[in-house]
Amino acid sequence: MAQDLFQAPDYFQLDDLLTEEHKLIRNSAREWVKRDISPIIEEACQKAEFPQQIVKGLAEVGAFGSYIPEQYGGAGLDQVSYGLIMQELERGDSGVRSTASVQTSLVMYPIYKYGNEEQRMKYLPKLASGEFIGCFGLTEPDHGSNPGGMVTNFKDMGDHYLLNGAKMWISNAPFADVAVVWAKNEEGRIHGLIVERGMEGFSTPTTHNKWSLRASATGELIFDNVKVPKENLLPNKSGLGAPLGCLDSARYGIAWGAIGAAMDCYDTALRYAKERLQFGKPIASFQLQQKKLAEMITEITKAQLLTWRLGTLRNDGKASSAQISMAKRNNVDMALKIAREARQVLGAMGITGEYSIMRHMMNLESVITYEGTHDIHLLITGMDITGIAAFK
Repeated sequence: MAQDLFQAPDYFQLDDLLTEEHKLIRNSAREWVKRDISPIIEEACQKAEFPQQIVKGLAEVGAFGSYIPEQYGGAGLDQVSYGLIMQELERGDSGVRSTASVQTSLVMYPIYKYGNEEQRMKYLPKLASGEFIGCFGLTEPDHGSNPGGMVTNFKDMGDHYLLNGAKMWISNAPFADVAVVWAKNEEGRIHGLIVERGMEGFSTPTTHNKWSLRASATGELIFDNVKVPKENLLPNKSGLGAPLGCLDSARYGIAWGAIGAAMDCYDTALRYAKERLQFGKPIASFQLQQKKLAEMITEITKAQLLTWRLGTLRNDGKASSAQISMAKRNNVDMALKIAREARQVLGAMGITGEYSIMRHMMNLESVITYEGTHDIHLLITGMDITGIAAFK
């Protein structure tokens, strides 16, 4: 079993911008990934299985509900801490970070933000501890980049709601205990509903044959006349802005997470280049390899500074959706390019499971399109700077 020798790059001494608590939280997550993720993640990906045994550890390192108040079972941390945890998890694997992102930003956050006190106390402590795993139902078979066109709907039947429709590409769906589902009422207004496993007519078929995020469980949510208790409606916000508010938090976590994947690819390529001998000397001594490595560390450093600043803005309640969108697009694109360059540094070895690079590259092919595609995020920035929406 290969030893995890990862050393995080910090070319501009960003650690000086972090508090001692930030560094303690990050280092705890980093050591957990080295101990509990790195030894098992390759086999999990090869088998296309989610390693269920990691759920307890994710809860223990604060990955579930990092910024949710402690009274509801969360860790009560700030936004930079949440980001640092996501960075370390994705350094291990994007699928592991996805599981935590969904749990925190797409399930716990809407229940905390849009739910009532009874809902918070019922669900959040169990989600924070990992006793419950959640999923988020927004994307549909025919409505991805245009979620407002959803057809999933519910009707008021007097003492309950009747939910019908389907959601697709849902992380955690196959084993989720609860789903935060977005659907239209009879007036066409979007609301969030908490749907629980075991409700009659609710099924979660698994999505098979993925070449990406293989260690993350993906599935569908099928609603066939599901009776949802009225107390399961999230009462404090409706409209498309409600699920998009959740996506802001998730995209923010992705912006940090992608840096972790990029750092792992860079660290692997740097170490390999210094050890691999060709023409009688390490390949790190050749100009083209140095060019690749220099460009990698430059782009990682730029992304680190961008995302740290975004975290401080989030802490102050000043970060805009457009700023989060820019960071998500930039950092994932950066990470994918670094994965491809790092693969070339390793030559044929770069495609093997002995190294993490090809796995990161395949994972990032999903990350660059989920929760807003690369192109849609470009158009969000375009709309923000011109005032003109190009996708409506």
